[in-house]
Amino acid sequence: MSTYSGILRHDEPLARYTTWRVGGPARQLYRPTDVADLAAFLRELPPAEPLLWLGLGSNVLIADSGFAGTVIHTLGGLTGLEQRGATGIVVDAGVPSAKLARFAAQHNLCGLEFLTGIPGTFGGALALNAGAWGGETWPHVRCVHTLDRHGTLRWREAAEFNVGYRQVSGAAGEWFVAAELELTPGDGAAALERMREMLERRAATQPIGQPSCGSVFRNPPNDHAARLIDALGLKGYRIGGAQVSEKHANFIINTGSATAADISHLIDYVQQQVAQHTGIHLIPEVHQITGYSDDNHA
Repeated sequence: MSTYSGILRHDEPLARYTTWRVGGPARQLYRPTDVADLAAFLRELPPAEPLLWLGLGSNVLIADSGFAGTVIHTLGGLTGLEQRGATGIVVDAGVPSAKLARFAAQHNLCGLEFLTGIPGTFGGALALNAGAWGGETWPHVRCVHTLDRHGTLRWREAAEFNVGYRQVSGAAGEWFVAAELELTPGDGAAALERMREMLERRAATQPIGQPSCGSVFRNPPNDHAARLIDALGLKGYRIGGAQVSEKHANFIINTGSATAADISHLIDYVQQQVAQHTGIHLIPEVHQITGYSDDNHA
């Protein structure tokens, strides 16, 4: 008899779960009710079952052939969010980053305003040390709650992880399911105003409302990927239904008919052009899933 209580779907199309609106079906997709339920579900999976963790699906490109394993969908499941003491917040991986930023400001805690424009869940922000507007995720992390594929839960200190620009390593074979954050007391109303200004600037400079993954490439040292791509005249360049945004060169949009293959080929083309003309190899932020993976949050 099964011990889990979440929602399990088979042959589930993944395009509806990604912000690019592409991707074939998952063999199965599970949305847990909470962390304990997810642990129970993982204990019943075969040890070799490929896993893919999805939140808002904003930094992932899933192949048109889909994913031959189990997708863990944290959005709507891992939703815990509460203040801990005077300056702490405990947040589950499935909470949207923008919701966390608003929650902090509403409780007069500052430092997470940069998260307001990041289109993903906090699990993805943890996995990638997400950042914007000069802020990053991990300077605010006190400890994290992790889960392995055997359903074992652990609390780990932030110091146990190696954290860099858009990358985090440590605790192999474990995934982030929650974190405890340490923030700075401040003026919540002023923080909300800063967030409003950030959203206005984002709307003015990025293709909001069009299917994309956010920024496609990491910024190289002392430069910006968008500047390099724009300088080569690649804004508007298309392969199939995928197009380099005419509004922001580090965004690739689905014009309505793109396949995952179109987007992948366009990523490769942009990389090749930038490398050929500048000698700089752009590193994608987006994770390309080609059927099997033991990836982190997306």
